[in-house]
Parts: sequence; C-alpha cells; structure tokens
Amino acid sequence: METQTIWDNFNEELYFFILKKVKNKDTTNDIFQNTFLKIHKNLFKLEKEEKARAWIFQIARNEIVNYFNEESIYVGKLDINKENSLPEYQHICCFDKFINDLPEIYRQVIELIYIKGQKQKDSAKELEISLENVKARIKRAKDILKKKFNECCKYEFDKNGKLIGESNCSSCNGIIK
Repeated sequence: METQTIWDNFNEELYFFILKKVKNKDTTNDIFQNTFLKIHKNLFKLEKEEKARAWIFQIARNEIVNYFNEESIYVGKLDINKENSLPEYQHICCFDKFINDLPEIYRQVIELIYIKGQKQKDSAKELEISLENVKARIKRAKDILKKKFNECCKYEFDKNGKLIGESNCSSCNGIIK
C-alpha cells in the first residue's frame, strides 16, 4: 500500500476525526500533517493492508496525545496564596470566597487541578481516588460554583457554560475585594 492510496481513502475521515478531538483547525492541521508524515515514514511497518485503517487512526490518536502532552509542558505550576485573588479572575467578585466555601472534597480537586495546575490522573493518585471520581467531583464543584455565581453575583452563562456579563453582586454590590 502506498501513501497516496492511504491519502485517497482516508484523508477526509482522518481530518474530521482529529478535528473532533482537538476542536481547533490550526491544531488539527498540524496534527494531520504530522500524522501523514509518520504514516509515510513508517508505511513499511504495515504488514496487512486490511488493518490500514486501524493503524492510521492509532497513529493519529498518538499524535493527538503527543500534542496535548507538549501543550501541558507550557502550563507552569502556579504558586497561589489562598488569601490573594487569582489575577485571571480578579474582576470576578466572590471568586475566592466561593472556592473556599466548597465542601472539602470538591475544593481539594479544584485547587489541585485548576489552581496548582496538576493533571487529573495525578490528582487522583494524590487523593487516592479513581480518575472517574475526580471527574465527578470536578463536575459537581463546577455546578456548585455556577449556582453560587448566579445566585449571588447575578452572572449569566453562555451556551457553553462560561460566565458572561457584568457583576451585580448582592453581597458586595459589585465592589471588587
């Protein structure tokens, strides 16, 4: 089997597979290009043509993982003092208060992942719980935080669940702490 044959048979399906996973066209183009470079370089390793599709998509999955692993290198660990607001969220009143008011099991996960920049699987090991449990706690914590922001600060959420609008805080009347 030749690279051109693989291209003809799989390029569109492969491109949209990558796009679905990374949700960014520029990143998709980079990963797509790297995938076909690896396919071309390693084509001699493909023993059975009927397994080409599985082989190609495994290369793409590996390239996606490589991309996200490289990206995580550039996210530095944050040294955050709990008493200080995070610069990114200083304009959002009550942010620190809401984090600190979370039940302990949810606050731990939020602090490890979003404040200290730890990966979910590393947080699971540190907390001695399953990765699925970490994900469930993150979801519950986010639901609690969204509810508090909506009740207290009158923020609204867009269709993607992100905070939008200006603060109309019932506890501090919009004064940033």
